[in-house]
Amino acid sequence: MKRPVLPRPLLLALLLLAFSLAGRATGAPRTLRVASWNLEWLVSARTAQSARNACLAGAHAALPCDVALDGARSSADFAMLARYARQLDADVVALQEVEDAATIARVFPGHDICVTGRHAAQNVGFAIRRGLPHRCEPDLLTLSQADRARRGAVLVIDPGGPGELHLLAVHLKSGCAREPLDADLPSCRLLARQLPRIADWIAGQAAAGHRMAVLGDFNRSFTRDAGDPAWEALDPGAGAGPHLVDAAEGTRFQGCYPGQTHTRYIDHVLVGTGRGLGLVPGSFFRVPYAPADVRRYRLSDHCPVGVLLQISTR
Repeated sequence: MKRPVLPRPLLLALLLLAFSLAGRATGAPRTLRVASWNLEWLVSARTAQSARNACLAGAHAALPCDVALDGARSSADFAMLARYARQLDADVVALQEVEDAATIARVFPGHDICVTGRHAAQNVGFAIRRGLPHRCEPDLLTLSQADRARRGAVLVIDPGGPGELHLLAVHLKSGCAREPLDADLPSCRLLARQLPRIADWIAGQAAAGHRMAVLGDFNRSFTRDAGDPAWEALDPGAGAGPHLVDAAEGTRFQGCYPGQTHTRYIDHVLVGTGRGLGLVPGSFFRVPYAPADVRRYRLSDHCPVGVLLQISTR
C-alpha cells in the first residue's frame, strides 16, 4: 500500500515544531536580538505644526523652538526611518524621544508597542516583534522624579514562561555627559538622583529572581575599570545581584555617520548576566546611517545599538 505523501509546507512546519520541542526538552538556550534607539523628537505632524505655530507667535510650545521651526518630518523621513527599523531587525527595541504609540507605529508597523504615559512630547517605550509573548508593565515613576524627567518603560518578555525576561527602557537627563557627577549643575544633580533608582530596580529584579536588562539613552558613557561614580551608582556591587555588564564594553566606538562629533557611546544595553542570561560573544552591533540618507532625510542624532542575548530555558 502506497504511503501518503505530506505536502512540503506541512512537512516543513512539522519539522520546525519538532526541533522547537526538542530544544525545550533539552533546555537549549534561545537568542533574543534587543536594541535601543533614540529617535530624536519623533512626534506627530499635528504636534510639530502646533509647536511651530506657538513658536512663531511667541507662545509656549510643546517642542523647543529650534526643533519646531526646523519643520515636521515628512512622510519620506518616516519611510526612511522605517527602512532602518527593518534593517535593525530586532525582536525588541527600546525607544526614546517618542510621542505616542501611533507615531511609533509609523516607524515600526506591525509591531506591538508599549509607551510611557507622561503628558509630554518625549516618552520612552518598546517596539516588540509581533507574536513574541510579552506584557507591558506600569511606568517606573521613580525615575521621573515626580514627572520632572522622563519615566522608565518596563516590559516582560515571555511572562510566566521559561524564557521570562524583564527589561527597563530609560532616557536619563542630558547635560551632564562629561562633567563630574557631583558637579553643582541642575542636570548633574538630577542624573545623580536617577542612577540609584535604576539600581533599585535592578536590585528588585535580583531579589525576585528575574533575568533583567536595562536599555536606553543614559546621556553618559561609562568607564567601569576607572571607578566611574556613574557606574558605581548603577552597580553598587552588593554581591547578591546579577553581574551587570555593558554590552559595548571592549568594543571600538562606531559613529552613526561620518563627521558625527560623539566619540563614546551614551546609548547602552546593560545586562544582568547569570541566572540563565548571557551575551552572545561578539554580538554587540550598531546600525549606522548611510551618509546620503543623512543629507537627504531627517533621521536622528542617534542610531541603534544592540546585542544578542542568550537565554537558557532550563
